[in-house]
Amino acid sequence: MPLLSVTDLRTYFHTRNGLYRAVDGVSFSVDRGETLGIVGESGSGKSVTCYSIMGLIPQPPGRIESGSAMFDGVDLLRCSPATARSIRGKRISMIFQDPMTSLNPYLRISEQLIEPLMIHETLSKKEALGRALEMMEAVGINDGARRIHYYPHEFSGGMRQRVMIAMALITRPELLIADEPTTALDVTVQAQILDLIRTLQRDLGMAVIFVTHDLGVVAGLCDQVQVMYGGRVMETAGARAIFNAPQHPYTQALQRSIPALQPKGQELFTIPGLPPDVSKEITGCAFAPRCSFAADLCRASRPEIVESQPGHSHACIRARRGEINVAEHCSPENYD
Repeated sequence: MPLLSVTDLRTYFHTRNGLYRAVDGVSFSVDRGETLGIVGESGSGKSVTCYSIMGLIPQPPGRIESGSAMFDGVDLLRCSPATARSIRGKRISMIFQDPMTSLNPYLRISEQLIEPLMIHETLSKKEALGRALEMMEAVGINDGARRIHYYPHEFSGGMRQRVMIAMALITRPELLIADEPTTALDVTVQAQILDLIRTLQRDLGMAVIFVTHDLGVVAGLCDQVQVMYGGRVMETAGARAIFNAPQHPYTQALQRSIPALQPKGQELFTIPGLPPDVSKEITGCAFAPRCSFAADLCRASRPEIVESQPGHSHACIRARRGEINVAEHCSPENYD
């Protein structure tokens, strides 16, 4: 039985300028100890999906229109506020996108680190500080006894991200949601953070949902991959299958956009056009206006995501009919 099972999640924002369908029928599951990667362009609904699960959508203007998110028998979308608080920060933790703004600048690091322990566990302040020091050491912050009393502005960006990871993991959660945790970091620090998450996941045996734009990160870190676009799921499969044999044109286009895979000296490939305006209802495939394989049937009705082979599902009608084969345009040897 999956640790988390999300079914038909729809999160809309009701604003003065119209209805924004940020997440429009998303389903997935995560097993214990598994890493699920959620990828897609900005505005595809990745972060809103995670915020919906965590109960962090501002209401109003946001509203969970339908769906369920079953976590170990509890529907996170419909449980009481007290139940949600007992799970959030204890059994499910989240690393937010920007470490520069996610920490409270008015509180010392020590106060922010021990807060989850003080709320969820009956520890004294001394015991909580001891746990916080252990976690700081675990995430690679040296001289923790002195630096734990620093303010956030006294840390570098990489160190602040390590503090965020320490805060998320200090209660030893069963599920960690990492929302683009390395976006603002340089390549060297990014590699250190990813290695740290991988090590702590192995030590704690937790499941991870990793949200990112970086397909290279997904290839090396994730067991399962879900590709999102326009608030919908375009394709989902194991990491190797996604990269070696993608079935949806959008997945293939994302791979072609990786700069490191471009032929030397040639113009970099970019996906033409812009992501869809989710304030307007999309009748057909959300990717059809930008897809080089699109036909009239792609614009006529919304394609459902269907399993094409065990463990591999996608929402491309033409690929399902055998009319196109997008995998032949990819370079699987780059991920072996």
